[in-house]
Amino acid sequence: MIVLNSFVLTEEQKQFSALPNKFGEVTEGQYRIVILSEKTPVGFFLLNSNERVKKYSTNLNALLLTALSINNTEQGKGYAKQGMSLLIEFVKSEFPKCDEIVLVVDIDNIPAQKLYLKVGFEDTNERQIGRIGEEIIMRQSIK
Repeated sequence: MIVLNSFVLTEEQKQFSALPNKFGEVTEGQYRIVILSEKTPVGFFLLNSNERVKKYSTNLNALLLTALSINNTEQGKGYAKQGMSLLIEFVKSEFPKCDEIVLVVDIDNIPAQKLYLKVGFEDTNERQIGRIGEEIIMRQSIK
């Protein structure tokens, strides 16, 4: 999808996420997910079922959510919230063995923290040091 290559993030947002074009090649256990509006890509994230998950969860059925981004021109329209609100049903359908989604969010990325809490993720009170500083580990159970 060539549109993904034209995604733009602000300089501040680039420190917290990555543009979709960085993930042209994915490894085994990585799944590129595109958030669409009227068939137009507006957002992107990765679901991981690889070794990286073990860094954040001991649950063998967990998926790790990474690299969520919404194209700068589409921000403020509710696409991130809508996409994350649909995540559980999507995962139930496409990854039936998965019973938990985990993610890490930078301590300074307040908008992302608020989004994840709004759509049902919980702060595990576990912290670690990531690429740019302290990160919060969050999880959401799938029933």
